[in-house]
Amino acid sequence: MKERDVFILAEQALADVIDQIRPEQWDQRKPEWFHSGGQGDASLREIVNYHAYDSAWVPDVLAGRTAAEVGDAYEHLKTDADVDYRRYSDAAVTAAQGLDDSGRIVHLSYGDFAAGEYFRHTTSFRGFRAFDIARWIGVSTELPPNLVQGMWDELSPDMEAWRAIGVYRAAVAVPDDAPLQDRLIGLSGRDPS
Repeated sequence: MKERDVFILAEQALADVIDQIRPEQWDQRKPEWFHSGGQGDASLREIVNYHAYDSAWVPDVLAGRTAAEVGDAYEHLKTDADVDYRRYSDAAVTAAQGLDDSGRIVHLSYGDFAAGEYFRHTTSFRGFRAFDIARWIGVSTELPPNLVQGMWDELSPDMEAWRAIGVYRAAVAVPDDAPLQDRLIGLSGRDPS
């Protein structure tokens, strides 16, 4: 499966989970186990808003635009009290579907990468966050099997290198015969149970 296709599955999985957030959950503060990176003690709304912000960038990134060219066009999404995540997710999926050259260089805030590598980065962010938010809001954490397989194939070879730079926490031990999703989640430093 191409990086683009796994990204699309991850983006859609995250949007499907976000669609299940109930009104009373939006202002909840992150649980202790939830790793929010640079967002600190964020609310669920703040976390979803950041994902909307991140998804909004996808069409511009894939079109080859730089951060300087886009400017602060999406900054308002970080604080939008009623952000429509699905809108930005759908636009990201459409942009990804239109990309036929995974070797095209794209410009990220942390350097220039091939589009395929950019998709791997965002797949990791979206796929694991779909699991995390689903767990937080009490809905099924089961990810689509083809997404799990795609993430395993793309991410597992490099997880130790990514762990060394702080992307993932220490792996959680999972039996070798556990389902693939449990092994993937454990490898990412999350408890699959």
